[in-house]
Amino acid sequence: MTFARTALRRTALATALALSLHAGLVHADDDKPAPTAAATDADTTNNRNSARQLDAVSVIAPGETRQVQSIGTDEIVRQQVPGTSALKALEKLPGVQFQAADPFGAYEWSTQINLHGFDQSRLGFTLDGIPLGTMGYGVTDGLQVTRAITTENLATVELAQGAGALGTASNTNLGGTVQFYSADPDMKPGVRFSQVIGSDSTKRTFARVDTGDHGGFSAYVSFVHADTDKWKGFGDQKTNQANLKAVYQWGDGNRISLFADSSKRKEYDYMDLSLTSQRVLGWNWDYLQPDWNSAVQMANALNGKGAYPAALNGLPADYDKGDATYYAGGGIRQDGLAGLSGSFNLGGGVTLDSTGYYHTDRGEGQWATPYQASSPTVPISMRTTDYGLDRYGLTSALKASIGNNDIEVGVWGEESNTNQERNFFPLSGQYTALYRVYNDQTPFMRAFLQHYETKTRMAYAEDTIHLLDDQLTINFGAKSLHVTTDATSRVPTTSFAQGSMKASKGFLPQAGIDYKLDANQDIYASYAKNISAYGITPFSTSQAAFDTAKTHLKPEESQTWQAGYRAHGDTFEASVGVFYTRFENRLLVVTPCPAVVTCASSLNNVGDVKSTGADLAFLWKPVQGLSWLNSFSYNKSQYQDNYVTGGNTVATADKYVVGVPKTMFSSSISYEIAGWRANLEGKYTSKRYITYTNDSAVPSYWIFNAGVSYDFGDLDVLKGLSVGLNVTNLLDKRYFASTGTNGYVASDPQGYNQTLMAGAPRQYFVNVSAKF
Repeated sequence: MTFARTALRRTALATALALSLHAGLVHADDDKPAPTAAATDADTTNNRNSARQLDAVSVIAPGETRQVQSIGTDEIVRQQVPGTSALKALEKLPGVQFQAADPFGAYEWSTQINLHGFDQSRLGFTLDGIPLGTMGYGVTDGLQVTRAITTENLATVELAQGAGALGTASNTNLGGTVQFYSADPDMKPGVRFSQVIGSDSTKRTFARVDTGDHGGFSAYVSFVHADTDKWKGFGDQKTNQANLKAVYQWGDGNRISLFADSSKRKEYDYMDLSLTSQRVLGWNWDYLQPDWNSAVQMANALNGKGAYPAALNGLPADYDKGDATYYAGGGIRQDGLAGLSGSFNLGGGVTLDSTGYYHTDRGEGQWATPYQASSPTVPISMRTTDYGLDRYGLTSALKASIGNNDIEVGVWGEESNTNQERNFFPLSGQYTALYRVYNDQTPFMRAFLQHYETKTRMAYAEDTIHLLDDQLTINFGAKSLHVTTDATSRVPTTSFAQGSMKASKGFLPQAGIDYKLDANQDIYASYAKNISAYGITPFSTSQAAFDTAKTHLKPEESQTWQAGYRAHGDTFEASVGVFYTRFENRLLVVTPCPAVVTCASSLNNVGDVKSTGADLAFLWKPVQGLSWLNSFSYNKSQYQDNYVTGGNTVATADKYVVGVPKTMFSSSISYEIAGWRANLEGKYTSKRYITYTNDSAVPSYWIFNAGVSYDFGDLDVLKGLSVGLNVTNLLDKRYFASTGTNGYVASDPQGYNQTLMAGAPRQYFVNVSAKF
């Protein structure tokens, strides 16, 4: 989509939303959140709202035919440093691996979440039913949840490991879904305020104003400003974000809601490390900025003019010292997101839900690169990858309860237009500002300018049958998914292709069964089949390679089997689950050049992956105020085939999947008494392989976090004044957090591949919050 057409598209979207709500083109608010163990019968009749307002952790979902767990505001907001990504709160649940290089889990180049061996690009994410795409760093299909909503405005996060609900608005959910739900406005008017200060000059201010309820109408608007220095090197990370939510409710279950988000984010990068560069140069090795002279010396040495800086002398002779560090890197994102939803009770047990949404993003990734000189005297230039995304869509569902049957039929349609370009701008010397280069300069070279148009169409139908007085629940259904991506090269390039790719499957079944052994115990089993859209990956090859590959490529496909046991009582919740997944037609991109160099990649179908494993979770609340959550995960994910690249066979059969730990254990305990609250949590992650042949790995580690707070209660006009202290990485463990940030390689026994991120050291944060 061109910029000139954007305004017209927005107008058309607004009209379509109004018509859809008026005429009844409906949307499914995909997963119907299950009631918690403590839910009453009244709660169960309106379990969507009860789930959205969930306070604590639920490791069980009675009656669900698959593995579902959820966390509420207590875990998202109160036990973490305000502003921390909700994804980080999920890592205490079984089967969840979350990694980031910063203490907030918000630095996007490093953030990664894996479920049961599936990486982030093969999962599904939604906010109030609005698809967030894969939440990847490169803006192609969505946005990170931290840019979609301020953490304090989240009510619940629901996790489905292995197989999400049939109607989830995602075309990539091979391995599970994460669904975020925004909090509704307060029924009483008021103002909320929170201030955080801490390590690395962290300052974060949050304010929210609620109108209260006025004849069924309520709304809030919030704003947050956050600024923190990097924990190593030069630069900071800044965010300005505004949220608005307005709700109007009437009659028996009728509701219209509007959610809007505006986010601006700037972040200086942390340097990717290798096993060798960390060993020689240390955990705090980073970009050179503001040391321009050393950067110039590096660039000249790379081009055979002089020696590298003395700091690199300890690296092996065959190490690519030119890739050991660069002058600077950073990312800029500006997003707008809006969703208009309606839920209508049509009578006779029939409901109609509809949501329309629009998302726009303009972004840029920057890298000062010595691989392209600005001039004969300046051997470094600014390389930018510029992003433009406009997407809009509608999701609809009609739900009817007829006898013992809960029937649901729905559709999802999305139009997405993406521009990705790579430009080079001249530098005259040292710079220390992070700004949008292409807004006020003309590039001296353009490596590529790709335009992508993606159309997603999905329809589904399912029936949930309740038998034996609700003791037995059987769910079955299927969806049809068709995703077409058309690529156009708008400047001549040898690194990217143009053409069309379609991922399509007319019948993707899903079935499950749940049996209640008694009022407190149930067993379940489920099966699901999914495919994933190609995205833009197939076009990152030469035209000849693309033309050859498209004739035989098949979309990635997964089949997942799950079974488990759940129990709950007055003081505990427990779940045990086992899973088996077959992941077929795995597509692998091989890039034969360093990450800072633009070159054509190769794309191959490299066979299957099989995953088997088990998850255990136990939540114990023995006395009032004490809560102790423990989870354990075992995951054996292995490649099933060798693959061939460049005429050479890579022996990956029976090797473990890169970046995936075999075992994880998490323990989190919190206690509240007389206004005081304390929490301590620890997470163990076993070693992870970082090559496809498993000849290189990062070691296992433990990380602990702690917090303490005191609630003063109401003091005059201040309501709920509280003060808290959080310490992340309590024992100051030095470890590798993210892996594969620059991709994985087949073999690297010496540990030279710079694709690792160091985890943040111990950090301290103090926060004050109150209501007026």
